[in-house]
Amino acid sequence: MLRDRQVAGLLLGDLLANVGTGMIIVAMPVQTLSLHGGVPKAIAIGLVEAAPFVLSTVLALAIGLGRVRVPPRTLLVADCVLRSLTFAALGVLSVTGRLTLPVLIAGLFFGATFRLAGASSRRVLATSAAGEAGRFSVNGLLGLNTTFALYIAGPVLGGLVVATAGAGYALFFDASGALILLAATLLVVPRATEDRDALREPKTSGWRILRRRPVAARLLVVEFFFNFLYMPIEVALPLYVSGTLHADASGLGLLWGALGVGAFLGAALVNQLRNLPQRPMLVAIIGLWALCPIALACAGNLTAALVVFGLGGLVYAPFTPVAYSFLQSGLAPGEQQQVVTLWTTGSTVAAPLGLALGGPLIELAGTTGGLVLSGVLTLLLLPIAARAVLGRTTEGDRPCASA
Repeated sequence: MLRDRQVAGLLLGDLLANVGTGMIIVAMPVQTLSLHGGVPKAIAIGLVEAAPFVLSTVLALAIGLGRVRVPPRTLLVADCVLRSLTFAALGVLSVTGRLTLPVLIAGLFFGATFRLAGASSRRVLATSAAGEAGRFSVNGLLGLNTTFALYIAGPVLGGLVVATAGAGYALFFDASGALILLAATLLVVPRATEDRDALREPKTSGWRILRRRPVAARLLVVEFFFNFLYMPIEVALPLYVSGTLHADASGLGLLWGALGVGAFLGAALVNQLRNLPQRPMLVAIIGLWALCPIALACAGNLTAALVVFGLGGLVYAPFTPVAYSFLQSGLAPGEQQQVVTLWTTGSTVAAPLGLALGGPLIELAGTTGGLVLSGVLTLLLLPIAARAVLGRTTEGDRPCASA
């Protein structure tokens, strides 16, 4: 009963915190454009979007690759406290007209220090409370939370707040989401005895642990490139909507909405996939998603594009929860934090790198050419993924042999 309460509390806090983050995704570009001054718009937006990743990546790599050990509960509390204070301060400065671009960048830079470590801590705490039997379901519910909050509820609410009150007010909602997650963590997650001794336990890096399970290590590399090759689509999509589809900003919103609805349905179906072989399923998802940008490039109208992108979201959504369940199934409790943090960081860092590639790629290949190229390169990843993930299971991978 206590464990069910912990899982429910963490999932609710995670959902509401992600809604705030989804609102920020919409509000921050608008806020940046009102502050950029003499800085070119694209550069200003790029700096604002990159700022939260810098210190958070350094800390997460220190945990995942090094031997830094901090209890997951402590990391999550630190993330919630720092984010709520920082974003509330930025909100006050914004609504009083005193926010500047350097202050916004600095606030996001320092305020998101525990962002990646906190995200991985949420997963570790929730799946640990659920136990081995409930891990697959909880990973699916975390994916459902993320999809609904970041791609459906958050952007819609963020757009309403920006349109009616102003972009600065969305910062208060993100700060409030962090406070709700903080309250849930303090109320439902007990301070475990082992947390007090965490810094004195033998310390092993996440990469060293992964090397004992070659399939999981290779899957991390595959996931990095899978996410990396997806990101040029985000660069191409606005140009594709305005150019190829001859639609306005509402068309772009509908397209992202279709992806979100498809991903929501896909995440909701994750628990129904628990009895299927996980490794072949991961490879199949990569192959099916690769067809999405190719089909999108061939779509001649908005309706067809909505159907294609919705199906793409349906296919793409199960990948992350299934991959995490596969990864965690072979780890001891004391190995979860550093490995999950390393995994989260590796997949997240692919995003800014892929976006950096996306601009030149779309410039050279054109909008539809860039979409096709993203799909073709992902198809080329398919045999590599099959060899890496479906290869012979070694001694270190035996805990996951059933996967």
